[in-house]
Amino acid sequence: MRLISRLEEIILLSIWRLQDNAYGVTILDEVRKATGRTWLTGSIYASLARLLKNGLVQSIEGKPMPERGGRRKIFYRLTRQGQQALMTIKKINTLIWSELPSFEIKDK
Repeated sequence: MRLISRLEEIILLSIWRLQDNAYGVTILDEVRKATGRTWLTGSIYASLARLLKNGLVQSIEGKPMPERGGRRKIFYRLTRQGQQALMTIKKINTLIWSELPSFEIKDK
């Protein structure tokens, strides 16, 4: 299994946090909240497409909504592979951070 990127990790964690309310706009909002950065919508959807292709998430079509002109929302859910990818990256991060010597950030 390949390691996921930092953005993929944040997106997967956002989907996990949002549970049944994980669709494009809510995922984007969650990523923005978590990082404090502005993200282009396209970058989130491109990552979601890659996560789908790699089997880390699955998509579920919602019901058509009149306020959306009859369009459906596409919801996302972690697959077992997606959960495993998150657990792998968590173990790696824990190991890497635990073996660092302490350091101080000094103002110039």
